[in-house]
Amino acid sequence: MERAIILVDGYFDSIDGKTAHGLIRYSKRWRIVGVIDSKYAGKDAGEILDGIPRGIPIFSSLDEALRNVDFEWLIIGVATEGGKLPREFLPTIKEALKRGISIVSGLHEFLSEMKEFREIARYSGAKIIDVRKIFMNRKIPFRGVIEEVKAFKVAVLGTDAAIGKRTTAILLHEGLKELGYKSVFIGTGQTAWMQGVSDYVVVLDALINDFVAGNIEDVIYRAWIKEKPEVMIIEGQGSIFHPAFPGSFEIIAAARPDAIILQHALKRKTFDGFPKYPIPPLDDYIFVLQKLSGSPIIGISINHEMMTKDEVRDYCRWCTKRFGLICRDPLWDGVDDFIERIISLKEEIS
Repeated sequence: MERAIILVDGYFDSIDGKTAHGLIRYSKRWRIVGVIDSKYAGKDAGEILDGIPRGIPIFSSLDEALRNVDFEWLIIGVATEGGKLPREFLPTIKEALKRGISIVSGLHEFLSEMKEFREIARYSGAKIIDVRKIFMNRKIPFRGVIEEVKAFKVAVLGTDAAIGKRTTAILLHEGLKELGYKSVFIGTGQTAWMQGVSDYVVVLDALINDFVAGNIEDVIYRAWIKEKPEVMIIEGQGSIFHPAFPGSFEIIAAARPDAIILQHALKRKTFDGFPKYPIPPLDDYIFVLQKLSGSPIIGISINHEMMTKDEVRDYCRWCTKRFGLICRDPLWDGVDDFIERIISLKEEIS
């Protein structure tokens, strides 16, 4: 893998830093050798993120990173509202390109279309990859071939955007593989592509709306034809009730999941980016998702932001009693119980 550092200066400890968070936890496309965030310079990125040292140092600047590690790529580690590039990143990106360091970005604002960056890259030999640009012209209609897919499909959906759906999905996928099951991860966002989790990724929010369902179906169908997996784990997007990012509708409609795991952050009261919109009760999500999909919710996966371990355990005990569902924090408790339920339900159906 080529080596990369992540530019997330000023955003590492925010929801907008979720691309950086995903790459620090899991990356098969690039070897992450550092992070740029002046607030946490000198610390270990994994320790700041999860309390787990990962040997990924945080630097105060590009110059400091260049003095300490070798790398060929600079990854823009933020997923901002509207996909806009933070203006304060411009000098660092410009300097990186001048030094021949290639850039990858998952934002809606395309760096490759900025004349100054394009000219610098042409001169230095650096590359600029806009991940969403790769997918924007994929005009694939829905055909109904999803019915031919015989793998057991599990969608990890959420009560909000940027809540940990992808991380939980990856842990489920890896856990199934460790147990000897043939699992395929279906990525639906730009961070999954950057992580190199799977050959089967489509960036939904880069697509024309008429072709979102068709692209979801197509990537799942291609994975089925080529891999013949026993299980497919599908990364969710947005939330069924989110006013701006209701991606769960499209995944339910096109992927036809056999089961759903619901990701929830108990302490979040309003939707990401929309503080005037309160997040509905968990009961509403469970009722609506099961009615829409016709499939069971088999577990509640907890995002522990602003919670202690005791609070998570107390809530999970309440949740299990209230809904009769497995409830776990995947980062603190693992996903073994979820996997056991997936395997049990898969065998029951087949």
